[in-house]
This record gives sequence, C-alpha cells and structure tokens, in this order.
Amino acid sequence: MSTVYRVKASEIDGAFLEKIKAKFGNKEIEIVVSELNQDETEYLFNSETNKNRLLTAVENIKAHKNLVEVNLEEL
Repeated sequence: MSTVYRVKASEIDGAFLEKIKAKFGNKEIEIVVSELNQDETEYLFNSETNKNRLLTAVENIKAHKNLVEVNLEEL
C-alpha cells in the first residue's frame, strides 16, 4: 500500500503521526521528505483528468457558459 501526504512542515504534529501509526499499524514503512517546488496548479496538472477539468472550467468562464450562481445569503 502506498499513501502520499502533502502537508506543510508546520502542520506535522503528534496527531498526524498517530494517524500514520493507526493506518499502518506495526508494518514497516518508509518516510521520504522532500521540498515541493510546484504550486497547486502544477500539482493538479500532473493528473490528465484534473488538467482537462481545470482547462475546461477556464474556457467555460471565458465563454460565460455552464456557470452556477450562488446566493451567499442562502448559504
């Protein structure tokens, strides 16, 4: 099993470590830490499905089609 966590270093605390322990139990795991140099859009573009959805959404906005209006007072 493989799981990827994307978190800010400042968000790693005891609760986070306990979640990892609960998920993997007594299994041997490998933890690799690397600094990410890409923004959220680059990250989402790594998936072809996400990339297509984002680009379609941008085109819809430019063409003023398939837009949904939300009345903030109704929320």
